[in-house]
Amino acid sequence: MCNDYMIARCRIRTTGRDSNLVALGLKAFRHFEVESDLSLAAAVVIEMNARPEVEASRVTEITRFELEGWGGAECIFGRTDTEYVLRIASGGEGELLFIYDRATDNVQCDVSRDVPDLSAVRFGLWFMTALATVGRNVTPVHSSAVVCNGRAVLFLGESGTGKSTHTRLWRENIAGAVLLNDDSPFIGFVDGVATAFGAPWSGKTPCYKQEEYPIAAIVRLSQAPHNAIRRLPSLHAIGALLPSLTPAFGYDEELQDLMLKTLSAIISQVPVYHLECLPDAAAARMSYETVFGNV
Repeated sequence: MCNDYMIARCRIRTTGRDSNLVALGLKAFRHFEVESDLSLAAAVVIEMNARPEVEASRVTEITRFELEGWGGAECIFGRTDTEYVLRIASGGEGELLFIYDRATDNVQCDVSRDVPDLSAVRFGLWFMTALATVGRNVTPVHSSAVVCNGRAVLFLGESGTGKSTHTRLWRENIAGAVLLNDDSPFIGFVDGVATAFGAPWSGKTPCYKQEEYPIAAIVRLSQAPHNAIRRLPSLHAIGALLPSLTPAFGYDEELQDLMLKTLSAIISQVPVYHLECLPDAAAARMSYETVFGNV
């Protein structure tokens, strides 16, 4: 069995008995299905029903963190001389193991329809896709992305700072504004133009669009008792963006360098702003007028 999905113009191929991610229960992938064509190279090939094994002594731990859902699972990210290893372990639900061969861009994982909670599967596939695309100047970014006037604006910030609220305010107060993705759009380049892509990961908001738009601006939000916006210089722009990329990659020198390469290329084209704001319509209009002018 073989299924192909197109995410940020990168072909993600799954194989094995449970290669059909929609049938597995990951309905969002329906919007990203493309015809399988083995004559076309894939950015990554993920063998779903493998029985991956790796000797613990060969793995150097990079970082570990907690995954929301699946019983508060702990994720352990590491590497061997030739592989990246992601172990997602929940005391109550078991364990999932993903092994990414860096030489071949092939992944072995023990995912099947028997997994009781798909949140861990969904996260593992997102992580493997991020590994596959980061070397292609494409990366997911934790943000809420809105489209207006044919271009995308991405709003960044720590959890709870109001990213989703701000894009909702755009949709309610700015004519023609629509949501592209509410958690993890991808950013990259199309014919050298910085571009935002929809993705099958959108947090708690089901917004899964196989669409892409040139990026008009990136805005980092912070809560404040007033509304004020300013453009950030390049060094501060990188500092504003980096925390919203795949956090675990920042602990690996090779992956961090690849992310910084993409960020440098992005900010050479795209203005980055810091918006201090209240959760009100005036803040949405201020950010809109800053990005697009009084049109």
